[in-house]
Amino acid sequence: MKITKLKDSSIFLWFSFFCLLLSPSTSFARTTLPAGFPSSLVSPEKLSSLSSSEKNQIYRTRYFTQILDHFNFYPKSYHTFQQRYLINDTHWGGAKSNAPIFVYTGNEGNIKWFAQNTGFLYETAPHFKALIVFIEHRFYGKSIPYGGNKEVAYSNATTLGYLSSTQALADYASLIIDLKKNLSATDSPVVVVGGSYGGMLAAWFRLKYPHVTIGALASSAPILNFENITSPYSFSNIVTQDFRSESENCYKVIKGSWEQIESTADEPGGLELLRNSFKICKNYISADDLEGWLRTAFTYTAMTDYPTPSNFLSPMPAFPVKQMCAAIDDPTTGNDTFKKLYGAASVYYNYSGKATCFDLDDDSDPHDLGGWFWQACTEMIMPIGGNTEESIFPASEWKYKYRAASCMRNFGIEPRPLWITTEFGGHDIERVLKRYGSNIIFFNGLRDPWSGGGVLKNISKSIVAIVAKEGAHHVDLRFNNSEDPEWLKEVRKQEINIIGNWISQYYYDLAQLY
Repeated sequence: MKITKLKDSSIFLWFSFFCLLLSPSTSFARTTLPAGFPSSLVSPEKLSSLSSSEKNQIYRTRYFTQILDHFNFYPKSYHTFQQRYLINDTHWGGAKSNAPIFVYTGNEGNIKWFAQNTGFLYETAPHFKALIVFIEHRFYGKSIPYGGNKEVAYSNATTLGYLSSTQALADYASLIIDLKKNLSATDSPVVVVGGSYGGMLAAWFRLKYPHVTIGALASSAPILNFENITSPYSFSNIVTQDFRSESENCYKVIKGSWEQIESTADEPGGLELLRNSFKICKNYISADDLEGWLRTAFTYTAMTDYPTPSNFLSPMPAFPVKQMCAAIDDPTTGNDTFKKLYGAASVYYNYSGKATCFDLDDDSDPHDLGGWFWQACTEMIMPIGGNTEESIFPASEWKYKYRAASCMRNFGIEPRPLWITTEFGGHDIERVLKRYGSNIIFFNGLRDPWSGGGVLKNISKSIVAIVAKEGAHHVDLRFNNSEDPEWLKEVRKQEINIIGNWISQYYYDLAQLY
């Protein structure tokens, strides 16, 4: 068996928040595009224990006729498409009792992927007798405008222009309002939940549509990763610290490996030596792609450095950063840097031990994530990619002009780096949100590279930051595990209590009206 990698460049990673990564051979290769956002990693023992029929029963698939353009009144704005949503009413208390509705604000990918990997909602719904709804983001999965024809929808800037966070939020509002009406559940409170990019959308939805939702749980949502609010070096600095905190030698080996890979590649027979050292498939190899392959492993392992085994992109053990460093520090590898790196990369790419080679030239998109390229060239201008001298990755500098040039080449458009903070805010976040926001939980784990752009302290009594020193990317949204540490159990307990208070206050206020 061979294992393919998500397409990668040394500086373009995917925030839902696990995204399709770009190949260095593509025209994006030298741009500084933001990491995509992984979302809600599933506990492997949870879904693997279910039969096929049981997996299909965790939700029912529905479609909503959605308008193409919420913000204009041209004739073409009234075109529609079928937006997919998934629903689970197993524990719903019903409209007559005004039982709550939990809505997951879909990320940049196939919504089934997220629905099967967000245990928090399924495990919390019975406590509140809540209805669960996962809404798919436009232009992802099956929610494709232009008759569901992805080739047409993705063809150029004229069609892709309808892919934006503001359109997506309006989609969610329209669908929720219509669904509540059809269920005769007008008075049922809605709580929105999301992780990574979906977490950003959840927070922004609460701010923009407070008449639709009573509160938001925004997990690992880097809403401050824009326009010089957060250092572009924050992301790689946290990855560096994750590895360095485990082993100084591990850090030094990885940091010193890039030059060794490049010098080996330049030697006669060097690429074949690298191919054999890392068991790369015969179809393609280059130093750039190999480095990107390794960067992906180190970065995503840092993001998903969970205290229990996980299985989303690939099976990984508990504390995978520690396991990677153990492979690098293994005395039996002597001074063979490539053998050390191969052992570390195998923790991410081949923990199951089934791979015989790795494909550096795979451009498949199994989770329908390709639309993020457009978003990263329009409004999601998140300065990430620069590395300091201390970074585990080679030193580099964030340059907006490189992003802009690449976006012009690929789409013929100029990015709008100021738009997100204009539309949703970001500067002076404490003062601004204290004045007009309420009922938002921001969770961040400090081992998550995205936490540098997150809200890390309370803003008001109802805008609360829950910070976990040992936490990784939206670990709180994963399924419960019997081996979860006490701090993680406490995080979820806090979130449930806060959501419970929102719902209780809503019911109290509702009673005063009658």
